[in-house]
Amino acid sequence: MNKVGLVRIIAMMAKPLVDLFPELSAELEHLLFEKGEPELARQVSTLSVVDRCRCGDDFCGMFYVLPKPNGAYGPRHRNVSLTPEQGMLILDVVADEIAAVEVLCRDAVRCRLILEFP
Repeated sequence: MNKVGLVRIIAMMAKPLVDLFPELSAELEHLLFEKGEPELARQVSTLSVVDRCRCGDDFCGMFYVLPKPNGAYGPRHRNVSLTPEQGMLILDVVADEIAAVEVLCRDAVRCRLILEFP
């Protein structure tokens, strides 16, 4: 399968973040604006989850909104750490675009991701 075909399949399987996790979406937007990242905050409402982390850790609810890279993200990668009231939220940002959201220590998110992306 070529890269275009793979991208189409991923897009068909993607689920809007705001539909899966409306409260988390609102929280991400709020925390990003609060942190001084308005460009990233504006992306949140357009994000779709394409897959979840499959590390198997019982505290991990990380998900990808861009296809997972083969290896490292590269030199244009940065992390944006947020300060939620519960758990931890860390965004992987590549070239000023949100690529993944690390949601740690939130069982409800992890369980929903496992159901949606077995």
